[in-house]
Amino acid sequence: MDPILIVGLVLFGGFVFGEIATKMNLPKVTGYLLAGVLLNPTVFNFIPKDAVNHTNLITNISLAFITFSIGGTLVYSQLKALGKSILYITLFEAEFALIALVAGFLIVSPFLVHVQGGTWISVFIPLSILMGCLGSPTDPSPMLAVSHQYNAKGPVTSTILSVGASDDVMGIINYSITVVIAQAFVLHKAFSLSTTILKPLLQISGSFLLGIIFGFLFILITWFIRKEKEGVLIVLVFGLLSVCTGVANLLNVDELLSTMTMGAVVANFHPRSEAIFKMLERYTEELIFVLFFTISGMILDFGVLLKSLPLVFFFIIFRLIGKFTGTYVGGSLSHAPAKVKKYTIGGLVPLGGIVVGLALLMKQDPTFSKFSDIILSVIIGSTILHEFIGPISGKWAIKEADEIEKTC
Repeated sequence: MDPILIVGLVLFGGFVFGEIATKMNLPKVTGYLLAGVLLNPTVFNFIPKDAVNHTNLITNISLAFITFSIGGTLVYSQLKALGKSILYITLFEAEFALIALVAGFLIVSPFLVHVQGGTWISVFIPLSILMGCLGSPTDPSPMLAVSHQYNAKGPVTSTILSVGASDDVMGIINYSITVVIAQAFVLHKAFSLSTTILKPLLQISGSFLLGIIFGFLFILITWFIRKEKEGVLIVLVFGLLSVCTGVANLLNVDELLSTMTMGAVVANFHPRSEAIFKMLERYTEELIFVLFFTISGMILDFGVLLKSLPLVFFFIIFRLIGKFTGTYVGGSLSHAPAKVKKYTIGGLVPLGGIVVGLALLMKQDPTFSKFSDIILSVIIGSTILHEFIGPISGKWAIKEADEIEKTC
């Protein structure tokens, strides 16, 4: 099938179902995902599966834009009042999700995971540890889309976006540490301070440093072209985001954390930051969201999803228990407003983005070859279901917190 026709179907299908979702009082993101499911090769076999497998370029650029926009919400002056609560909630919801998943999978995996020759040491314990680290991050992009659609503003919305943008850091730290621990169980390998602590710290520090460099590079260039039109700025944003992502891959640091940091630098140090992010929201955000979420629905493998459904169900339940408990504990310890403690969890449901990438990295590691396919299947299934549930629960949260603009 002609690639241009496929792109046209993705854009038009996402647009139509986004409007239908709006008429049904649902977030547009849900409509985009439904459009992707209908265009999924395993549903109607209209679009070739090979075409869907070659959408990585679009999704990677979309993710770079989305994380840049998320970084744009991390404005120090706006977060100062919520700083302590964001720090506590991020730490506790991420780590409690990890603990709940590890404990839960230690209980259910012996009954649901069938690996030839599998033992507690070689399969069930390392599998549970790796599942735990994959439950820490939140995909903030659906909530970003929902908050912009309904013009939501307030402490709950700010906390959701900030925590969702921040707990990717915890996810990377947890991944780096738990992979070493899991490898030690499988290979009976001794723990090393350099691989357990120094390597993750270097990766995270490198991601921040790269994002800072590109953020100030953007500021410097725009200082020279400050009289140029908005179209030039849009080209510059996407150009530098693409270069930043590519350099991050070459340096083996996290590209999502780098582009998010770049957005945060621009938001805090660029004199026209508010106008720049408003411009991106006005002219490019809808296009990016349609492409990203519609394609996300197209990659779902229903065979994998059905086979892993029991594990997917337990992953979702254990993760929600951990995140709800951690959010409430973090909010209580930081003396956050009652609404923040009660409703923030609604916006921390989505899972995706970096989590799928981390699961793919596990699959590439031959150490985990016995059960890496199981991990990937559970994560893909959970991601799709979370992306459907997340926008709805996110809208509920900001609505109950009375932060939706009255005209919406």
